[in-house]
Amino acid sequence: MLSARHVVESAGGVAPTSALVDAHVGRAAVDRALACGELVRVRRGWIATATADPLLVGAARAGVVLSCVTEARRRELWVLDDDHLPHVAAPAHSGRASTAGALVHWSTPLVPRNPGTLTDEIENVLALVAFCQPHEAALAIWESALRKGLVDLRAMRRLDLPPAARRLCDEADPFADSGLESLVVPRLRWMRLPLRRQIWIVGRPVDLLIGDRLVLQIDGGHHVGAQREADIAHDAELALRGYHVIRVGYRAIIDDWPAVQSRIMRAVAQGLHLAA
Repeated sequence: MLSARHVVESAGGVAPTSALVDAHVGRAAVDRALACGELVRVRRGWIATATADPLLVGAARAGVVLSCVTEARRRELWVLDDDHLPHVAAPAHSGRASTAGALVHWSTPLVPRNPGTLTDEIENVLALVAFCQPHEAALAIWESALRKGLVDLRAMRRLDLPPAARRLCDEADPFADSGLESLVVPRLRWMRLPLRRQIWIVGRPVDLLIGDRLVLQIDGGHHVGAQREADIAHDAELALRGYHVIRVGYRAIIDDWPAVQSRIMRAVAQGLHLAA
């Protein structure tokens, strides 16, 4: 028979007491685990291990689920938002949740929520992200979810999506390679030039091909050491074949986009995006 602690750990560290009943763990075993500090009572109907994730414990205590950018970050999606205030979801017009210190999304979920879970379904997460976040930040999260295979656009379109989510569903590209790409492409569409992501040229993909010959390479945190040397060599090969390469980093895109855009505009003005 499984121990009380093992059952709760298997559920992610926080579980409804019904999970212990379903696992045939007796009341005496639960009381022993509580007495020795292996488990703690969160509130009526919920129990946790002593080392459980504080976000999950807080959600159980408040009667909400983790959602929006908080759950997106927990799922390791690309989240630009740096506000670490927990985002949670509760049923529309619910007066039961006690949510001090959290941003609460009072909404009817697209996908029904199991009352025994503390984290929202990915479809609900993305719908709340669409409502909560600026468009390009939300797009980066959506494309990150597509990249990880967590959601299917065809299935999303069959849901009763609100307008902001419907727009993201139409714009999201499942082939985006990074969150930075998700930010850059919409910012350049006004130029009305072909923008092709992850095109293979000289044996490797380039992040963005603008027109026929202008390559924008976007460096994330992994572009160091051997990766950096390979990038430099590839840039040289591209130049030998008539491509013009602009390489930018994370901070330039996030903190100094006007300078990046100006560089691209000047390259286009010189015709560096055109085939010879």
